[in-house]
Amino acid sequence: EHVGSATSLSSAIINTRLQELVKLFKERTEKVKEKLIDPDVTSDEESPLASPGKPAPVAAPEPPPEGELEGDKPSRDDHCCEMLCCIFKCQPWLDRLKNYQFPSSIDPLTNLMYVLWLFFVVMAWNWNCWLIPVRWAFPYQTPANIHCWLLVDYLCDLIYLLDILVFQTRLQFIQGGDIITDKKAMKENYLRSRRFKMDVVCLLPLDFFYFKVGVNPLLRFPRCLKYMAFFEFNNRLEALLTKAYIYRVIRTTAYLLYSLHINSCLYYWASAYEGLGSTTWVYDGEGNSYIRCYYWAVKTLITIGGLPDPKTLFEIVFQLLNYFTGIFAFSVMIGQMRDVVGAATAGQTYYRSCMDSTIKYMNFYKIPKTVQNRVKTWYEYTWRSQGMLDESELLVQLPDKMRLDIAIDVNYNIMSKVALFQGCDRQMIFDMLKRLRSVVYLPNDYVCKKGEIGREMYIIQAGQVQVLGGPDGKSVLVTLKAGSVFGEISLLAAGGGNRRTANVVAHGFANLFILEKKDLNEILVHYPESQKLLRRKAKKMLKSNSKPKDEKGGPGDPLIIPSKTGTPKLFKAALAATGRMGGKGPLAQLRWRLKELKEMQAVQVGVGRMTVRLCSTRCQVSSPPPPAPESLSPSPPKSPVHQRSPVTSHKAQSHLGQEISSESSDHIVTIRVISTAQEDEEILTAEISEKEEKEDK
Repeated sequence: EHVGSATSLSSAIINTRLQELVKLFKERTEKVKEKLIDPDVTSDEESPLASPGKPAPVAAPEPPPEGELEGDKPSRDDHCCEMLCCIFKCQPWLDRLKNYQFPSSIDPLTNLMYVLWLFFVVMAWNWNCWLIPVRWAFPYQTPANIHCWLLVDYLCDLIYLLDILVFQTRLQFIQGGDIITDKKAMKENYLRSRRFKMDVVCLLPLDFFYFKVGVNPLLRFPRCLKYMAFFEFNNRLEALLTKAYIYRVIRTTAYLLYSLHINSCLYYWASAYEGLGSTTWVYDGEGNSYIRCYYWAVKTLITIGGLPDPKTLFEIVFQLLNYFTGIFAFSVMIGQMRDVVGAATAGQTYYRSCMDSTIKYMNFYKIPKTVQNRVKTWYEYTWRSQGMLDESELLVQLPDKMRLDIAIDVNYNIMSKVALFQGCDRQMIFDMLKRLRSVVYLPNDYVCKKGEIGREMYIIQAGQVQVLGGPDGKSVLVTLKAGSVFGEISLLAAGGGNRRTANVVAHGFANLFILEKKDLNEILVHYPESQKLLRRKAKKMLKSNSKPKDEKGGPGDPLIIPSKTGTPKLFKAALAATGRMGGKGPLAQLRWRLKELKEMQAVQVGVGRMTVRLCSTRCQVSSPPPPAPESLSPSPPKSPVHQRSPVTSHKAQSHLGQEISSESSDHIVTIRVISTAQEDEEILTAEISEKEEKEDK
């Protein structure tokens, strides 16, 4: 018994396995058939997902001591300080400073820490450039405050020294297209550079001469030679600022103020050399010496006039040099200021020139004012929203990789959400992002109209659009906002399926991105798998969107030629039964009699069409009037005489109510034709005797 049960169990398992294998083979066969029928069908199997790693076991938290809640005691990792009866979490800056590791190499182009360090170096350089002339010319440096001046001087020297030892030896550089980050190579590159030589000269220890000649500020003049750090800081800061022209204007103004500053120091030195108040031209020593000398320098360099005439030869030569220097310096400053302002407003100037040229063109061809106003509105809104008229002109100078990075940041999130493109090759979507074109639509502008051929897809960047429909075509069906996509099916539809199905109107100002169909076709050539996937998705979308009205119960499209009424089912069944009986029975005889009657009628009246309506055993025949003699076709030959063929009497004309009868040779079938009031109508009746019916039964 045990052996029999084991055998039956194994056979059941084998049968179950065989059934599963048969089922799998059937499914595989269906897939192969589907792929043979439609070559675009690909495997529906998804890539296997990686098995998730097991999470590390979480240690159970230690229970808090009795009588103390978890929220009452601060965490061990949190550093807290008590202030005003409150506990604040804080991270000690000393611990953060200890844990900080200085980078082994510094990128001078993108490292913000290096830009911040350059700011301190430039501040030290400005201290030396502005205050060394003041301390040399004016009596502001005295033995009482000499220690303060020296403290700041040596602090600036320390900044210079740290810049040489710590930062400049860690700057990355490019050699042969490679970014060099090796410590030894970076140090050797700095030591061979011109900047290292200038840095060494600016730190010459001339301060040791203080012990012999005293604290003379002119001995610190080499500190002003660190000008290369100043120009490097300008370049790095302009690359970071969004409105760099503002900084350029401030810097140019500082150049002018510095030239006036140097001139005021020289004027006070000349006055002290001649003697304060010795002549009417020199400074008389009253009031604030720096302010009075600066005022004189402004009047001299800008050549305002109203200055006292120089008396001595030294004063005349000094004044002449001042005038020449002032004219040259002031003209250079004005030219540089003009370049800065011109570069800052170059885009605005281009916008105004384009708008003026367009207005001139419209006035020349006498364009209506309404159209001109819309064109002006487009110019103003486009410039105000984008800051430029065409974004492609700005990005055309960038390489493809950088343009792709910008396009990904702007539009990838929107494009990846389009249902048509989900599952496609990621690189194909990147190529589409580079082909997007920005367009601005004014309020109530038609983005697309119903029935148009769709050749592009739209992505809403800013603004809203409305989809119109309804009986009048003006009802708002839906409002699409920023981030929405429409018109994507038209990119792949073919055979008339790419026509717009509704009107889309801009609701207010709308910024849209457009992807044209020709651009997509050029991209899909390189991605055949994505092309097949898109084709399948487009077919499914078109099928789901094309729902006929008859399925919904509504009235269908009106037919120009109505369909012919179908043959009654009962009559079809009778004819089928007659065919199975081999041509016997009264119905078969009736079919044969009607056929012969049609042939006879064609001979009598001519070739035409007849509509036969059969009710039980009575038929009404309507024949059209005879055609013109030119259109008559020759009469067909007579059919061979049947044993039951009726013998008829022909008449050229029949009167109202007149009856024409015909009987078969065996007197079983009798056919009568009765004329009616209408010329083109006659009543045909066929009678079958009961004797024949009984015999057939």
